[in-house]
Formats: sequence, C-alpha cells, structure tokens
Amino acid sequence: MTPDRRIVLSSDHTAIALRQAIAAHVADKGWEPIDIGPLTPDSTDYPRHGEAAARRVASGDSRFGIVLCGTGQGIMMTANKVKGIRCGVCAEPYSAAMIRAHNDANMLALGARVVGQGLALAIVDAFLTTDFEAGRHAPRVEMIKALEG
Repeated sequence: MTPDRRIVLSSDHTAIALRQAIAAHVADKGWEPIDIGPLTPDSTDYPRHGEAAARRVASGDSRFGIVLCGTGQGIMMTANKVKGIRCGVCAEPYSAAMIRAHNDANMLALGARVVGQGLALAIVDAFLTTDFEAGRHAPRVEMIKALEG
C-alpha cells in the first residue's frame, strides 16, 4: 500500500487495547495501519511514542497518525513539537471533522481514559472521512506553518 493510505498508530501503556481496536477498525476501512507500539502494559513515556509517530507522518511515510495516552493531551503536545505536524485531541466526532476541514490536521490524539471504544471509532471515522476545505482556511494553516520557523 502507498503512504497515502497508511496511518501510523502509537500510544503509551494506558491505551494499548484502544489503539489496537482502532488499528483493526481502520484496516477494515481500507487503510494500512502501522502500529508502532508499545505492546506490553509496562509503564512507558508518552513523549517517546508521540514523537516516533509524528516523525513518520512528517517524513511522508504515513499520511496520518493517531496517538493515544490517558487524556490525549500530553501525546498531542509532544506530536505538535515535530515540524509539519498539526495534531488535535478530540473527545467527540465534530471536533475531529473540524480539525481536518479547517486546520488540515494530519494527526489525531485520543484519551483512552476519556472516550470509550465506540466513541473513539466514531471520532476516527470523522477524522478520516473529512477533507481539508482549503479556501479561507488555507491562509490560516499557512500562518500555523510559519510559526514552525
């Protein structure tokens, strides 16, 4: 499969089961999930996993990234430190659609302690099925990119 159908997934230890459910779900939708772990419930640091996924998206290896931790906040902050990444944490589908439509987000963060599996899959679907609207939003995305230096 080509990088335009590839989604990299990563999490900390709190979100392994939800991450794996999302990987199976996106595969059923015709995407190629690249699950970069972790695989064991041993405590691990979300910044390492957020950075690893973000670097794969920024390099063009994967079109999108989905990262998870307890709240989604810390791993989202980490991903956004990588140049070229626009990651938003979402707890409902509307925001997931809007970060794609208005911000051209290329990564989604979820909180495994915030959303259950059914809601998480609906959020992922909204993210993946919404296109960037460009138009009046394109200059704003360019302003975000300009902040990266």
